[in-house]
Amino acid sequence: MSVSTTEEAATSPATGSIGWFRRNRPLLVVAAAFVVAVVLAYVAAPKGGESYPPYDPESPDPDGARALVEVLEDHGVEVDIVRSAKALAASEIGADTTVFVTGTDALGDDTASRLRERAGDASDLILAAPEPYVSAMLDIPYQVTQTSERVEAGCDEPRWKGLSIQADAVAAYDAGSCFGYEDGAVLAPADGLTVWGAPQVLTNEQIVRADNAAVALRLLGNGDHLVWYVPSFEDTSPGEGGSPASLLPRWIQPSLWILLLAVIALAVARGRRLGPLAVEPLPVHVRAGETTRSLGRLYRRAGDRAHAATTLRHAARTRLAQRLRLGRDATPEAVVRAVTHRTGRPETEISALLLDAPYSDGAGVETDHELITLANALAALEEEVRHP
Repeated sequence: MSVSTTEEAATSPATGSIGWFRRNRPLLVVAAAFVVAVVLAYVAAPKGGESYPPYDPESPDPDGARALVEVLEDHGVEVDIVRSAKALAASEIGADTTVFVTGTDALGDDTASRLRERAGDASDLILAAPEPYVSAMLDIPYQVTQTSERVEAGCDEPRWKGLSIQADAVAAYDAGSCFGYEDGAVLAPADGLTVWGAPQVLTNEQIVRADNAAVALRLLGNGDHLVWYVPSFEDTSPGEGGSPASLLPRWIQPSLWILLLAVIALAVARGRRLGPLAVEPLPVHVRAGETTRSLGRLYRRAGDRAHAATTLRHAARTRLAQRLRLGRDATPEAVVRAVTHRTGRPETEISALLLDAPYSDGAGVETDHELITLANALAALEEEVRHP
């Protein structure tokens, strides 16, 4: 009874489940860590309408610009925030209006054309650090360099005199006038619009650095009316590209990085690592005679007598070469010549026995009788070589 109970316990489903969990423990740990990371990232992410892209005028996040908007309004600037081409078309844009565009990666050919057409009456159209493909689309000089150093205005325009900016990333463009850095400038006029290469200067976190606040107010508060345009991907036509990363929720990007790290950790944990060779006893020792008989039965069952004959000849040549001390690299023809010299038999007869040539009456080995005859002849030849 006790033996039966022990066997039942060893083969029970619960025991099998425990074994499965032990074998897959590293995979389960990585999967659990990933699930926890995704849940934490989702819980920590802003909910509802509170998820904003960088430089958003309504965002209280460190990379948002709500503080700047509030300061502009305190200084009497009317700020209209529009988030679609339709809303931009409905905005009142006059000679005292500044149009400022962030999120330029959502601009397509059509939306860019409508933006230029609609902002034609504005006092200034400013684009914040446009993406390279947007720069090419709007004939804007390409970005040449970036810096985190303090950049002085260094131009004759009165509103920038004596001011400087500093941010974690400031881009200078090929052509420009103010806030020059190396061969470019942060403030760069380009074909009816202005490129501003330092949008981080306007953010809640970095507006207090250097003279960033004063520069931001003079850049966007030059008129009494500011239209802050945040393009939407919904306004682009089919086939017009934007940044694929901008289509993802902000909370999922850290999860994707964690997933990548989890996959790498799993590969390291489950991967094969090289180390010293470990000698282990074989579970079963098979005698050479049993192996030979087993192979013979397989050949017989398959009916492949030609392959069996080839194997017999190859084995005979190997043994004869060792007996005659010809070396392992001896060719079959060299073995035939040496055996002929040792036995004094005709070379054609030895060749017919040892080489893969027709054996009897010009025909190949096709029957069991011919295969047995060949085996006996090879055995007799080996005996003759041993005792000439």
